[in-house]
Amino acid sequence: MLAFAGWILQVTFAERNHGWMLPARSACLATPRRGRRKAPSKKGFGAAEAASPVADAVEASSVVSNDRIYSMPGLYDMAFGYRNYKEEVEFLIGQHQRLHDGKAPTRTLELAAGPARHTITALESGNIKYGIALDNSPEMVNYGIETAEMELDVDSLESFNYIKGDMVEFELNDFGTPVDSAWILLGSLQHLTENEQVISCFQSIYKAMSTGGTLIIELPHPRETFSLIECTRNGWEVPLEDENGEESGELEVVWGDDNDEFDPIRQVRQFTVSMKVKGAAGKETSPDLQSVREIVPLRHFTAQEIDALARISGFRVESMHGALCEGVDVKDDLEAFRLVCVLQKV
Repeated sequence: MLAFAGWILQVTFAERNHGWMLPARSACLATPRRGRRKAPSKKGFGAAEAASPVADAVEASSVVSNDRIYSMPGLYDMAFGYRNYKEEVEFLIGQHQRLHDGKAPTRTLELAAGPARHTITALESGNIKYGIALDNSPEMVNYGIETAEMELDVDSLESFNYIKGDMVEFELNDFGTPVDSAWILLGSLQHLTENEQVISCFQSIYKAMSTGGTLIIELPHPRETFSLIECTRNGWEVPLEDENGEESGELEVVWGDDNDEFDPIRQVRQFTVSMKVKGAAGKETSPDLQSVREIVPLRHFTAQEIDALARISGFRVESMHGALCEGVDVKDDLEAFRLVCVLQKV
């Protein structure tokens, strides 16, 4: 998940207003890589299987100043709408089952959850019985709750709980039964730039987790850490449609720009992140749809660092993968583009 300090774009759902939405996508696409593209093309992150993973449409109101993390949930949700959440949840559940003789987790915790798409998808598909999402942004929490209310049936909605909290240090005492599996996805752990923060986060998860529980972390592949002498642009474009299914423009996303400052001692890159809505040719965009550009410090982790931090915190690394997708070896030079670590509480 990503910290946006400075701007907030409020969005409302299609039942109330009309505006932008994402078109249907193919079943399995991947994370965008360096360069600009209309649609990612390799396996891994995944694309939405059918319609937009955000609400059917969104309308923007005025932009106001806000210093909280994840203050633009609507744009964030659109930017990552290409991911195949169903496939990724199946991978997450499958990794837990592999370590528990085929038994799926009953209760899960998604940290720095943002729109909480993985938890909502897991509940919607019946993969879990109870899902908790946690984020320290009130905008993201409210957005996730609204999304769950729209997409989950009554029984599943009763099993969903989104709480405002800091992933660095938290307690789930009010929820009684410990969680079986915890997820830190979309590189969210990168926001914890100091070892003390990571250890505190892992220890908080340890306390909230049942014995033998799993912690699954998704990060950029370590090869990126060793190729940052000259930072290059990583961006993609999300096509948008109006309420009639006609092309209305695109959302341009930049996730790291040329010559971002990188500190090789701390392994922290000053990530340039920008999102901009552009109207299609001959169509005007709403004057309220503003572009946003922020500089976000993000840490790059190596595999051995994750192993050491896990051991300190009471976990062990059981396996590493090159994507949130079955069959991608972390050492595969062509297919592996993420570092997915499966940890188990010992």
